[in-house]
Amino acid sequence: MNLIEAIKCNRFAVFGRAGMDMFADPVGVKSEDATTFRADLGGSSANICAGLVKLGSESSLVTSVSDDAVGRFCINRLHDYGVGTRYVRSVGGEARTSLAVYESCIDDFQNVIYRNGAADFQVSDEDMDAVDYSAFTALITAGTVFAAEPSRSATFRAFDNAKAAGLPVIFDIDYRPYSWPSAEVAAEVLSRAGKASDLIVGNDEEFGFMAGGIEKGLEKARELAASGKLVVYKMGHEGAITLSGGEEIRTGIYPVTAVKPNGAGDSFMAGLLASLATGHSLRDAVLRGSACASIVVSQPGCANAMPTTTELEAFLSSHSGPTL
Repeated sequence: MNLIEAIKCNRFAVFGRAGMDMFADPVGVKSEDATTFRADLGGSSANICAGLVKLGSESSLVTSVSDDAVGRFCINRLHDYGVGTRYVRSVGGEARTSLAVYESCIDDFQNVIYRNGAADFQVSDEDMDAVDYSAFTALITAGTVFAAEPSRSATFRAFDNAKAAGLPVIFDIDYRPYSWPSAEVAAEVLSRAGKASDLIVGNDEEFGFMAGGIEKGLEKARELAASGKLVVYKMGHEGAITLSGGEEIRTGIYPVTAVKPNGAGDSFMAGLLASLATGHSLRDAVLRGSACASIVVSQPGCANAMPTTTELEAFLSSHSGPTL
């Protein structure tokens, strides 16, 4: 089964972190001035899962959370969004589920991440071998899983298991410097993950980082595409270049008034995959992913802001764009 056919079967195993988001309420209040915070599901991979389900796909998260109230909160919210939790393992000891505290205020935006001793880094080879890969048609991961052991080795094992089961690998580079021991380690490991993947999504800075300089990012994306991979090279407000089969497809964005920057990449990935799954062309799927990103940055929160199919269609019918 090739990549697009696998995506159309629409059953995704997503590897990576779940966390708790706490965002200041109401919109415009700085975190240090807030007296009220709203809590919801967070973490890149958990956000992608929620986004996929809200757009009609099936997704299950493979991760570890702390065996405490915060970990149970995340599991409960995954259930609420309809995400499969069979492969979410609670771990004891000092490991803790990630916490993000941020605001809906684009000027001088602040996102404070607590990830010391992160529970999601505790996934093991045994966790990966316990997954029934035959129940899924594609594997998705965000790059943060590779930042520490044992999660790094375990996720590469999951790649091998997925390939053995005939599943393509979808990779969101998602480089977060604060999670890594060094930039050199990150560049080597993320490049290895890229080579092992079938679909790679990242922004110009992330591809540039892998290539050794932002000016080399597009060259890196073209190199990966030339090896037979589908690559989406995002450029922020300048849109994206999708590289596939020797073709480069340039697309724009849907301008909105943003209240925060985070969650855009997660929503883009969910929108892209769910749209491909329902038969949209590659160009239209990228544009629909861009629309999902615009929807999320225009609202507080992340998982809760991911659009449903009805909300996405309403947005597309009522907003000008794309810019190209």
